[in-house]
Amino acid sequence: MELWTLVVAAILGLVEGLTEFIPVSSTGHLILLVDLLGFQGPPGKVFEVVIQLGAILAVCVVYFTRLWRVLMGLASDPGARRFAAAVIIAFLPAAVVGAVAHGFIKSVLFSPWVVSASLILGGLAILAIEARPRPATVGQVEDFSPMLALKIGFFQVIAMIPGVSRSGATILGALLMGVDRKAAAEFSFFLAIPTMLGAATYDLYKNRHDLSFDGGILIAVGFVVAFLAALAVVRFVVDFISRHGFTPFGWYRIAIGTIMLMVLMSR
Repeated sequence: MELWTLVVAAILGLVEGLTEFIPVSSTGHLILLVDLLGFQGPPGKVFEVVIQLGAILAVCVVYFTRLWRVLMGLASDPGARRFAAAVIIAFLPAAVVGAVAHGFIKSVLFSPWVVSASLILGGLAILAIEARPRPATVGQVEDFSPMLALKIGFFQVIAMIPGVSRSGATILGALLMGVDRKAAAEFSFFLAIPTMLGAATYDLYKNRHDLSFDGGILIAVGFVVAFLAALAVVRFVVDFISRHGFTPFGWYRIAIGTIMLMVLMSR
């Protein structure tokens, strides 16, 4: 295995960790960079999916106390049960659609053209939603109703289109449903745990016969770097969103998507 390939795997892990929890689409960034850098990872786009677990592990570390409190309170605390139920219910739509449409998503939608267009359209959607904010009526995840969680789960399904952004779809969907900014961002983090764990497990199983030792090394490098990068930015993301909103991310998406379309059309 060439050293440059390992370096690129680390770069992709860094980008994944920095972008997983902001509404700019980490998967979209990985697809664009893989195309630009000519990265040859394991077959089936397993690398791009599995290294996201590194970022998810960072959430488990940062929010360990809260997650542990929820786990220990399931038997006696109504708030803990509502928290767990909200995450499970919101996860279900993506689980069902992902299992049914997995092949189509990977073979057709994992394209730089799709990502670039989705980045621009998603950026415009962010600007539109931020221009007309709705008053917040729900201030914490423990107050989510089953129906509210299900609606946010359907927003997450939209993010199966690369470039849309899983965190962006769930956060903005929650805002439209009247959820406070901080609660919307944190719920997106928690919802990522079963969603990405399920996606990574499914991908590894589907491609188990094509994985090699070298492929495993590349995934391990990307995973570790993604974990360290995400660990450094998770709390910063919540603070930044609480103070500045999502408008900067909307403009960023439009700029990156436009630049990538220009690059693709110039080839």
